[in-house]
Amino acid sequence: LNLTQVKNLVDRHIIEEALKSLEGVDLIAVIVEPFTVSPEDRFILENLKNIPKPVFLVINKIDKIKPHELDSIKREYETLFSFAKIVPISAKKGTNLSILMGEIIQHLPLHPAYYDSDFITDQPERILVGELIREKIFDLTHDEIPYSVMLKVDQFEERPQDLIYIRASIYVEQASQKGILIGKSGKMIKKIGSLARKEIEKHLGCQIYLDLWVGIKKQWRRRKESLKELGY
Repeated sequence: LNLTQVKNLVDRHIIEEALKSLEGVDLIAVIVEPFTVSPEDRFILENLKNIPKPVFLVINKIDKIKPHELDSIKREYETLFSFAKIVPISAKKGTNLSILMGEIIQHLPLHPAYYDSDFITDQPERILVGELIREKIFDLTHDEIPYSVMLKVDQFEERPQDLIYIRASIYVEQASQKGILIGKSGKMIKKIGSLARKEIEKHLGCQIYLDLWVGIKKQWRRRKESLKELGY
């Protein structure tokens, strides 16, 4: 596998940016599922071999397999790379998360804090809003909507009486996905909007009016013009 074989332009961009950023990190955690090693996993590990940073292998979803299957997966990955640590976890059930956090802390260098303790993010408010909406989409639709959601904050406008009007467009690639997002009688999109609005108000500290629209952009992940709309 190489980058030219990755047809999805979003995935290709994410991989390129991730590889560029490796020199500036203190620790790398490769998170995988406890199944067969994929060509993508092999590609990533091959690119990490010349990076002089500790690399963790984090095997997630161990609640879905038996202990002997986990041992087999560990051995397979160990033939491909020399990891600083291998930590099996279940993010869903919380298994070994405290162990993972402890190992990460032990391997991180000490240095002054880059930001104040109450600093939440260095991203613009529009990006924060978009991520909070996207989070609720994934929380509520799970596997029904794959990573084919394109979200754009079209309008972010301060209005009288400390109200912010936010209009966001949600694009998917297929009509069936649009139907899932809207839901019967609009119930799903209303629930997404309600939960996202509460989170956004908590972060912005003011009342907002959230206006969500759902549309279709076929194969947007393979079209350069669609990626430009998202700032890629």
